[in-house]
Amino acid sequence: MKVVLKNLTKRFPNRNKKLPDVIAVNDFDFEIPDGKLIGLLGPSGCGKSTTLNLISGLEKPTSGRVFFGDTDVTELPPENRGVGLVFQNYALYPHLTVRQNILFPLQNLRGDKKLSKEVMEEKALEAAKLVQIDSLMERKPSELSGGQQQRVAIARALVKMPSVLLLDEPLSNLDARLRLQTREEIRRIQNETGITTIFVTHDQEEAMSISDLIVVMKDGVLQQIGKPQDVYDMPENLFVAKFLGTPAINVFEGEVKNSRLYIGCEDVLAVTGAPDGEVWVGIRPEGFSLDEGGAFKAKLERVEVMGRDTSVVSTHEGCVTGSIRSIVPSEERPDGSEKTVSFSLKPFKTHLFSKDTEERIPFSY
Repeated sequence: MKVVLKNLTKRFPNRNKKLPDVIAVNDFDFEIPDGKLIGLLGPSGCGKSTTLNLISGLEKPTSGRVFFGDTDVTELPPENRGVGLVFQNYALYPHLTVRQNILFPLQNLRGDKKLSKEVMEEKALEAAKLVQIDSLMERKPSELSGGQQQRVAIARALVKMPSVLLLDEPLSNLDARLRLQTREEIRRIQNETGITTIFVTHDQEEAMSISDLIVVMKDGVLQQIGKPQDVYDMPENLFVAKFLGTPAINVFEGEVKNSRLYIGCEDVLAVTGAPDGEVWVGIRPEGFSLDEGGAFKAKLERVEVMGRDTSVVSTHEGCVTGSIRSIVPSEERPDGSEKTVSFSLKPFKTHLFSKDTEERIPFSY
């Protein structure tokens, strides 16, 4: 099911009536393709969950419309939209077994949608098998691990085979290993069912690892939409560049003069086509190459061996994000006793941003 959001805006009254309304979602315009897994990504308070609630019908927009396919569902109540919801806190009924929790949405169907007991049992078992908890059907939530409880919540959302599956921070309560395992399961389930899925998270690694497209938000405003690798490689502004990536992008004050990029006094890179002037410079950790004759020189702080890679931590007067973290192959790691380290910069891992608008400035190399 394709989901289309047209000029969607949601305002909440400010508790202090002397202050303006809080705009949680601001003129959100986006089409979610049928059968894809979309990651809604951004920091806390950016409007991700509000957007999800507007799609589900739990919140009504201040303005704008929500379409499922060609049908305007803006005024439809949640129970008539054909959506499945999975929340961060699982929201399972503690006094019911796994089987009864999964059956619950089917038992509430009325009219021509009402199913026989046999059909309901069959659908519940199918949903349980899909999330691999069919051997736990007679247990109660208190007898399950956090990961198993989350699977029950997903099965309950899937049992009606919704047109759209909405996941609101579904992995936040799990430990690191379970997060990895469960996000892989979500991707597998989505591939098997083909249900359009919207996955809300503040964790950029989660979003990038399983999403077909990611939607980056800030303060209720859509910042960028694209395939995860495309957004990482070509951020449209400084916020997106800083939000995506682990370790985070290194940011410097720089200046473009005669198609050359200067950081401090050093001429570090050719940036053909970039206009002269002061800029923000973003360099990904993997954008540094150790080079004794490299133009970019920094004060070496320490070398951290991470197995396959090595993290070189250094400082530079032009860096505005504290220390510089560079990722290089372990076999090329520098001598930690040295006072300085020299790099050449990879142009395709280096980004320029306007000092005024923070929009990315394209250049060729």
